[in-house]
Amino acid sequence: MNTFERYFVATNRWALIVLLAAMSVIIFANVALRYLTNASIEWAEEVARHMMIWLTFIGSGMVMRYGGHIAVENLQDAFPRPVGQAIRVLVAILLMAFFVMMTWIGWQYTQRAMFQMTAATQIPFGYIYMAIPVGGLLLCIHFLLVLRHYITDRKFATDAQFDATASASI
Repeated sequence: MNTFERYFVATNRWALIVLLAAMSVIIFANVALRYLTNASIEWAEEVARHMMIWLTFIGSGMVMRYGGHIAVENLQDAFPRPVGQAIRVLVAILLMAFFVMMTWIGWQYTQRAMFQMTAATQIPFGYIYMAIPVGGLLLCIHFLLVLRHYITDRKFATDAQFDATASASI
C-alpha cells in the first residue's frame, strides 16, 4: 500500500507541476506576443482558464491530504478524546459522501456538456468539466489514504516538499 500511495502522490504532484508550467508558458507567451507584436494567441486565455479549473480540482485532494483546507476544529477540541474521535468519524462520513456525490454528479454533468463547444478551441465543454469527477475521485482516494490517522490522532500526511498550510502562517 505504501508503494501505491507513493506513486499516486508523485503522479498527482507531477500532473499539477506540468499543468502549472504549461499554463505559465502559455500566459507568458501570450503577454510577450501582445506587447512585442501587438497580436495575441487567440486561444491562450481560454486554455489557461481551463487549465486553472483542472489545477483546482486535481490539487484539492493534495491540499486536503496535508490538512490545508479550512476547518473548524473548536468543537472536537472542546470534548474528551473519544468524543472528538466520534466527531471526526461523523465529519469523515459527511466528507466522503460529499466526495462521492461530487464525483457522480460531476460525471453526469460532464456527459451533458459533451455537446457544447468552447469558443476558441472548439472542444467539448465536457472535457473541461471532467475535472469535477476526476477531482472528486482523487479526493476520495487521498482521504481514504489519510483517514485512519485523521480519525485517531487528527493528523494529516506530512511531506517535506509540500506545505499546505504555508500561507496560513503569513
